Amino acid sequence: MLKVGVVLSGCGHLDGSEIHEAVLTLLALDRAGAEVVCLAPNIEQKSVVNHLTQHPTESLRNVLEESARIARGNVWDVAEIDASELDALVLPGGYGAAKNLCDFAAQGAEAKVQAGVRKLVREMHAARKPIGAWCIAPSVLAAALKEAHVKLTIGEDPGTARLLESMGAKHVACPVDEMRVDEVNRIVTTPAYMYDARIGEVASGIEKAVAQLLALCR
Repeated sequence: MLKVGVVLSGCGHLDGSEIHEAVLTLLALDRAGAEVVCLAPNIEQKSVVNHLTQHPTESLRNVLEESARIARGNVWDVAEIDASELDALVLPGGYGAAKNLCDFAAQGAEAKVQAGVRKLVREMHAARKPIGAWCIAPSVLAAALKEAHVKLTIGEDPGTARLLESMGAKHVACPVDEMRVDEVNRIVTTPAYMYDARIGEVASGIEKAVAQLLALCR
């Protein structure tokens, strides 16, 4: 059975993991017979947003604790796992990927990746184990793997695409219900909610991306 790490970034699309994307990923992996290991950094969130009003609050929340809401409590500190324990890695989107897993939301092309996430991503890449990233999460890969000039997609947003390319990545356009593969770097990406899309369209892209990710493991 293939063992796949899923790196979460909190709970909620404005300040953590996009819940639809995370759950669709877990469902697709389970249906494919993979063993899932949910992971998250044990750090404070960069911001907390009231998802009803969409306004920031002064609350303090921990990324690992919030990720446990999605993982039903079964989540590990990303710093405590090694690439040798996994066959593949997935980073669902949501602004938490660009706020908590890295600081792309604030720093753009100068983004730095959270230490535990960076270590695991680079170990997986060095071991030629496949990595998937949805929505805005490809920004984490662009920042962590600058020298690899990874090919990825965030859909069609020209401003974000230019920022990623200024980091050394190569952006390719992609509709919401499809995915793109970097065969050289063994990276699979899909735009998901980078589009104003229906959940069924997002599901189609994620299902295809997960299938491709697992195919690269074999």
